[in-house]
Amino acid sequence: MTQKTWMRRAAAGVLATLSMAAAAAPDVRTGDLVFQRSRSAQSLAVQQATHSPYSHMGMIVQRQGRPYVLEAAARVSYTPLDQWAAQGERGHYVVKRLRNESLLTDKARQRLATVGEGFLGRPYDPVFAWSDDRIYCSELVWKTYRRALGLEIGAPQPLKDFDLSTPAVRARMRERYGKHIPWEEPIISPAAMFESALLKTVGGS
Repeated sequence: MTQKTWMRRAAAGVLATLSMAAAAAPDVRTGDLVFQRSRSAQSLAVQQATHSPYSHMGMIVQRQGRPYVLEAAARVSYTPLDQWAAQGERGHYVVKRLRNESLLTDKARQRLATVGEGFLGRPYDPVFAWSDDRIYCSELVWKTYRRALGLEIGAPQPLKDFDLSTPAVRARMRERYGKHIPWEEPIISPAAMFESALLKTVGGS
């Protein structure tokens, strides 16, 4: 093999490696919203109650050059995006971003990251109460955007407005609330945020 041939093959190998790295690193930015169908025990009930395939969500935060998802699971924490994606059905997820990207200045993204970080360690809220003591996935992202940028992505609605008719939903309600169902409790669902006119789809897997 001549030196020229070796150099051409080496260059081709480098380009292939860079292409693979680019494919493995999706173009996501701090403040992007990610949605998936989780494999948690309550996922089916959430899907049926909201008429949406998406039952879990989080917000992207770039940390040391890598994308993480700020999410409310057992507790509010950061999860590497690839690990977060693998936890969903078939690894599928959708990335959304503010339609008006001019609002997402570097300073705005930093505010989102800082406000979101303030929720770290909060325990998950299984009864979806509108309180900061415990917090659920869409509530975490909604409150982060509201407090950082003054934007309300999707509208909270009372529990009574969801579809509570299916066996899976009724079983979860009995388990969580017993006979004391908070019908008027405001809840922000992943579906309401996913469908917000303030967002556009920018990627996914």
